[in-house]
Amino acid sequence: MIVTVSRKAHFNAAHRLYRKDWTDTKNKSVFGKCSNPNYHGHNYELIVSVTGEIDPQTGFVMDIKELKKIIKIYIENDFDHKNLNKDVKEFKELIPTSENIVVVIYNRIKNHLKKNLELEVILFETPRNFVKYSG
Repeated sequence: MIVTVSRKAHFNAAHRLYRKDWTDTKNKSVFGKCSNPNYHGHNYELIVSVTGEIDPQTGFVMDIKELKKIIKIYIENDFDHKNLNKDVKEFKELIPTSENIVVVIYNRIKNHLKKNLELEVILFETPRNFVKYSG
């Protein structure tokens, strides 16, 4: 049987959407107030879902405590109360849009899962704006 287990998490972070090679005027016209030179923040909500076969010995697809630990170590510790542009290595050159953030989170988590498990990550930037990535 194939089952999906999910874990919710959250982090608070600041970011700025801008391209270094564009003028302030062009950045503001494309990214609007999200291009504020003093940054702006969000209370991000995250749903991490892992899909796979139920292990007949444990009854688990994956031990949810292990998933909680992976999210804590590789996402919350590095993203929570941080400036994504300045503090998270992937965003030194990559614009921290929701689309790029969800892909970075996916890649960080996927590297710590068994290869036979599928992963989907949903990232809420606001209660009404969210993105989903599954590889």
